Amino acid sequence: MQYVNLGRTGLKVSRLCLGTMNFGPETTEADSFKVMDHAHELGLNFFDTADVYGWKTGEGVTEQIIGRWFAQGGGRRERTVLATKLYGDMGDWPNTGRLSALHIKRACEGSLRRLQTDYIDLYQMHHVWRESPWDEIWQALEQLVREGKILYVGSSNFAAWHIVQAIESARQRHFLGLVSEQSKYNLLYRQIELEVLPACQAYGVGVIPWSPLAGGVLAGAAAKAKSGRRAGEWACKELAKSRARVEVFEKFCDELGQKPAEVGLAWVLCHPGVTAPIVGPRTMAQLDSVVRVLDVKLAEDTLKKLDEIFPGPGGPAPEAYAW
Repeated sequence: MQYVNLGRTGLKVSRLCLGTMNFGPETTEADSFKVMDHAHELGLNFFDTADVYGWKTGEGVTEQIIGRWFAQGGGRRERTVLATKLYGDMGDWPNTGRLSALHIKRACEGSLRRLQTDYIDLYQMHHVWRESPWDEIWQALEQLVREGKILYVGSSNFAAWHIVQAIESARQRHFLGLVSEQSKYNLLYRQIELEVLPACQAYGVGVIPWSPLAGGVLAGAAAKAKSGRRAGEWACKELAKSRARVEVFEKFCDELGQKPAEVGLAWVLCHPGVTAPIVGPRTMAQLDSVVRVLDVKLAEDTLKKLDEIFPGPGGPAPEAYAW
């Protein structure tokens, strides 16, 4: 396994991050335990979750599964860089979601309880919340750091100007501020190359791409559809929009002798600024398959061909659209 620093911090994380969104809804608790144990066997130390995962409002189903896994002991918690997120609704009453100081405090306490741990390594805002001023947000998060309940703060789905605004506000308070950003990033969705990636690189913010295979569309979806295997509803809609390019991509991968998923993940990994894409295997076999991507190296002519199939925005702004 390869390890890198998370952004400008001294924290070492594996080059792949284990996403746990399937734990509960798609993967049983027993199988989730096996996947997490196997992830440690393979050297993955970076796990990502969120209080809303499990999709039963207020229950934190996935966090509870991880907490029961930690409770088995055996160094499971100590060997894990644990990332979770807050923002989504955890109830139907005011202040049970978003980023007020009140909800930040309650959400953290709830996650700690469900995860059966006394601290969270990386506490992430799942989305920007424009109604809370940064002084309110940072004051609440600073308090959690002082109490030892969280160590680092990250964001998710922020625009570049949100990231800059957050970090500059934290600087004025002599606080470390954001160290990571989770963004949607894959061959089909390259918008963050305009401003988010450059901003993160400039400020030492580690980028953690989510949906690096576009929900499975870049994992051989077209070939699977032809064989009669049906993908999920979202993947089917995405494939319908991008089928021509995806079919060219899959043919190119065949010529390379590589699986589409391996090429898609390797492409994400080779971009400067990317710390660790989130992979969400439902089974140990899928996890084994995903880890093999770390041995895949893409040649310059391969990268050029991928740019032809999936054109990006043209590089960073403003040159991408001006001069």
